[in-house]
Amino acid sequence: MLGKLEGYRIFNQVAVLGSFTKAANTLFMSQPAVSQSIAALESELGVRLFTRTRKGVVLTEEGKLLFQHVNPGINLIINGEKRVQDSKNLMEGHLKLGVGDTISRYFLLPHLESFNKSFPSIKMKIINRTTSELGELVKSGDIDLAVINLPLEDNSLEIEPIQKVKDIFVAGNRYSALKERKLSLSEVSSLPLIMLDSSSRSRQYVEDFFRSKGVDINPEIELGSHDLLLQFARIGLGVSCVVREYSEEFLKSEGLFQLELIENIPERSIGVCRLRSVEPSPAARKFIEIILSTSKM
Repeated sequence: MLGKLEGYRIFNQVAVLGSFTKAANTLFMSQPAVSQSIAALESELGVRLFTRTRKGVVLTEEGKLLFQHVNPGINLIINGEKRVQDSKNLMEGHLKLGVGDTISRYFLLPHLESFNKSFPSIKMKIINRTTSELGELVKSGDIDLAVINLPLEDNSLEIEPIQKVKDIFVAGNRYSALKERKLSLSEVSSLPLIMLDSSSRSRQYVEDFFRSKGVDINPEIELGSHDLLLQFARIGLGVSCVVREYSEEFLKSEGLFQLELIENIPERSIGVCRLRSVEPSPAARKFIEIILSTSKM
């Protein structure tokens, strides 16, 4: 098939230029090789494709009919090859990215800005879902990669940790009496807790840690936004479980303080995941490189 395609490519160039010699020069071939290729094509089709004149060659009626179909096809192939190279060189392409709301706002924004400035022709599609949902979207091919809360155990996914994060409990001035104390996990569980909803990977991580110590958590308020966790704690509606790295500005200026625990929750990570069995697109590979270049792991 490749040999036949090459024959049509040579035919197309001869037809466009009206000369075997000019076609040979542009194709970096010898003139006899071009002539042999055309002769082989004519023999296979059982018709003459060109008539020789003093000025070169012209298409026969059969040649004109063939050219009407071959020329658009060759141009499509050339265009396709160019677009593949453009995509490889990040001159065009798509990046389909999945991320959670909190990670998107507090971690991903500067990386998205950097990528967009460097490669403005790449069209980005960003989907917000939970970690479990994003893992399934990566496996189905609906997104190229996802930035997620870890841990996530799935052998079909290639997962690269990119930043350590720590879960803490914060409260507002209404609970200022707790500032001078170190609290046990049982004492924390007895407070009016505000946490992310149960589908959140970070919520599950904290619950698993408490459970491993024989303590159950039953939050009074469940929310879908990390920002709301901070706001609800600030106005005294309870004690919120938040990510320290995403709460530093609030702790400095918004009337919140971190509770001191006797047993601190171990650090966990956020990471980038992609399908293990599939080579990432040039855009996805470059985005991963940008993230890993500033990784705090």
